[in-house]
Amino acid sequence: MEFATRTAPFVRTSRSVREVMSMVLVSLIPAALAMVINFGCGWIIQGVIACLAGIGCEALALTLRGRELRPALTDCSTLVTAALLAFCMPPLAPWWLVASAMAFAILIAKHLYGGLGMNPFNPAMVGYAVLLISFPAQMTQWLPAASVSNTSIDFTASLHSIISGHLPETLDASVLSSASPLSAVKSGLSLRHTMDEIMAMPTFGNIAGAGWEWVALGTLVGGILLLALRIIRWHIPVGMLVTVTVCAQVMNLHDPGNNAGVTFHLLSGATMIGAFYIATDPVTAPSSPHGRLLYGVGIGLLTYVIRQFGYYHDGVAFAVLTMNLLAPLIDKFTIPRIYGDI
Repeated sequence: MEFATRTAPFVRTSRSVREVMSMVLVSLIPAALAMVINFGCGWIIQGVIACLAGIGCEALALTLRGRELRPALTDCSTLVTAALLAFCMPPLAPWWLVASAMAFAILIAKHLYGGLGMNPFNPAMVGYAVLLISFPAQMTQWLPAASVSNTSIDFTASLHSIISGHLPETLDASVLSSASPLSAVKSGLSLRHTMDEIMAMPTFGNIAGAGWEWVALGTLVGGILLLALRIIRWHIPVGMLVTVTVCAQVMNLHDPGNNAGVTFHLLSGATMIGAFYIATDPVTAPSSPHGRLLYGVGIGLLTYVIRQFGYYHDGVAFAVLTMNLLAPLIDKFTIPRIYGDI
């Protein structure tokens, strides 16, 4: 007699990939609104370009692999990658930057390894890291927040600037080269300024960079929503945020004049979006609860070390990619042994 055999996974969720990814996109709305309000319409344009480039590259890869287009193009995973990448892009960066990053993310980081569910690295962070290493000048041209700048750029001017690669006539080039909060702190400390002097600059808000603190809080709201809906588990965000908190607090107590405080590190850069949206990618993270907690701690530690001692002002992308490499090793030592296995 022949018995039918089943292969893993043996436990399945009632939620489809499309449903989960759609919830992730909805949860990003508060952060997206904060981004547009504080930094203009450029983010919307960057997001649209990223989506179009991502869908085009997805269709190309599926066609070359002889796979059906509809399931992969409608599962919204490419749109999530595009949204996360757009959050990392300067609002007026040339269109070919985000298009190139999406091409690398989808074709190389995703489909070269077999497509969704097979990629060992987070595609959005791979695309962002490639841009950061290859085009550092373009990737550091950030606009100041609307609350501290008298410069107003409407949708038409933003679109023309992104497509043509030329700044609007009403925009001074020195304004566009405004440093992000983390890079401003790193530059200020290198010039022997104290944290109090740096935080007194007009580009900083009450607890972090002007505008950026609201984007981070919007991301936190979305992350809490994902936790409430059980789209993500608490282990990675808690591990990462607690580790960044401990590192920042210890260094700040040791030398407050040369080390930013806890709230600054939590609400600056990609800390929040990294903790709730990037590091929690189920494909590239460990499987066991203990492994995910250790994974989050590792990302938090590497993020702070890179910020404090490295060349790049925000270490979230490189911390995530490094821990992606270690995820299989973490799984090996933290997944519980099967009962009866020797």
